[in-house]
Amino acid sequence: MGNQFRNSKTEEEIESQIEDEVIPEVIEKAEIPRNFFTLMFTEGVISKQAATDMLPFIIFIAFLGMIYIGNRHLAENNIRDIDKLGKQVKELSWDFKTLKADLMLKSTQTEVAKEVDTLGLMEPNEPSKKIVITEGEFK
Repeated sequence: MGNQFRNSKTEEEIESQIEDEVIPEVIEKAEIPRNFFTLMFTEGVISKQAATDMLPFIIFIAFLGMIYIGNRHLAENNIRDIDKLGKQVKELSWDFKTLKADLMLKSTQTEVAKEVDTLGLMEPNEPSKKIVITEGEFK
């Protein structure tokens, strides 16, 4: 003889199985908040189909926006580069003007005479002579 209590189910177990089978769990959906956008897409002017149809245009507008932002970024970088180059041009202009002034000073007759005096060259004291050739003398 086996254990007869193991094979038979108690009334409590049978009732709990019936309750589990009879009462299905109802999962409540989260309620959609009623704001401007949800009303417009569900009940309003724009339906889901219209929004789906407009998607390529919206993507195109987003692409144009990204190009606009990139173009603006490149333009600002170009402006910065132009400003840097303008500053360099001003600095080089100042260097040119100082070098030109130094050259003009050093190329005056008195400055040249001082420089060549160390080489042993002297300024002539007599005026230069003009050589005149008539037409028939040179042939």
